[in-house]
Amino acid sequence: MKKLLALAVAAMMLLSLVPAFAEETLTLWSIAVESDSSYQSFIDAIAAFEEAHPGVKIVHEPTQNEQYKTKIKAAMNAFSDLPDIFFTWGMSFLGDFVNAEPSRVLCLEDYYPAYEAELARNMCANASYDGKLYGVPYTMSMVVLFANMDLLAQAGWDHIPETYEDMQKCCDDLLAAGITPFGVSGKETWCLTEYLEPLMIKSVGTQKLIDIYEGRASWNDEGIIAAVDAFQDMVKKGYFDPNAAALGNDEVKNNFIAGKYAFYQNGSWNCGDISKSENAASFKAGLFPVLNPDNASLYELIGGPNNTLAVAVTTENPELAATAAFELGRAMSDADYKSGANLPCWAADPEAQVSDLVAQVVEIANNAVGMVLFGDNFLSADAANTYLDYVQQAYFLALNANEFAEGIDADMK
Repeated sequence: MKKLLALAVAAMMLLSLVPAFAEETLTLWSIAVESDSSYQSFIDAIAAFEEAHPGVKIVHEPTQNEQYKTKIKAAMNAFSDLPDIFFTWGMSFLGDFVNAEPSRVLCLEDYYPAYEAELARNMCANASYDGKLYGVPYTMSMVVLFANMDLLAQAGWDHIPETYEDMQKCCDDLLAAGITPFGVSGKETWCLTEYLEPLMIKSVGTQKLIDIYEGRASWNDEGIIAAVDAFQDMVKKGYFDPNAAALGNDEVKNNFIAGKYAFYQNGSWNCGDISKSENAASFKAGLFPVLNPDNASLYELIGGPNNTLAVAVTTENPELAATAAFELGRAMSDADYKSGANLPCWAADPEAQVSDLVAQVVEIANNAVGMVLFGDNFLSADAANTYLDYVQQAYFLALNANEFAEGIDADMK
């Protein structure tokens, strides 16, 4: 009996060790801080994955947008202390990590077939390099012109201006009524691009802007000069919040929701927060008017499939990390869509109930005739830094439109 008891105790001790050996921990870096529109989606997606995979723990480490860009680039350059899974933007932002020597990113092509029925190949274009998939896109986004229709009504407008001339007249009427037309963060340069890039694509057209980004056409182009000139005209006429230089994007968004500005031009990911506000019925989603109708049309948009999860090549468990990236991506796509945080890359639930604002953005996306990804994601890291520097100088009127075009064209060569 003593021998049997000893064997039983030994067996119980061995069994108690099994969970420890079976446990796996994956680290995930993202920009989903508490104020981010995808914050709850990440929490819910992680919880669902952990429930479906007992013994697996995901440690989520969110960092604010601008700080995250510095953090992930530094970690990739050092090629040390990388997370298992990381949030990234598509095209050149992820491409710089994929194309580094050695590559910092795990190729996911072999894992994709298990999910291709739900994630169409055309949604993966911005996360694919040399025909192979390196990231899991979960949402697509685009620049949207959000409007407070109650404030517009106070200035005598019952619709979002449909021509550039009407937009100027509307802004003048808003100022005369004591209302600031636009809110923007001057502290976060990417927010300034959310105003300049729609002007550029509505001035030169989709293909020309792509050609400029890819170096096949010159930045020193009359359409780019016209777009920068229009952007600076907005600054000079006081169309932007005069305190913009001191404001972060979260402050600007909250100011817009609170009724401080008539317009807020930013990513479609803001639909969730705006739709949940007390005065949600006051807001509509639209597009900035065309600057040059000879070159462009209203539904040429800035955006595309972009928010992506990728796996670092240094992960100790590639199969588990890849599985987590895909399953988290699928859950994030669904959750962000239903919450209004963004549009889905994965097949959407046709019965999903979405807000009126999201429905308006979906209609805009369905009418798109051209789409160009955000400049600081499209361009390589060095080129993006140069571009952002010129955008900031243009906003603060440190150079004029011709100097912008001539200078950036020279520096990009």
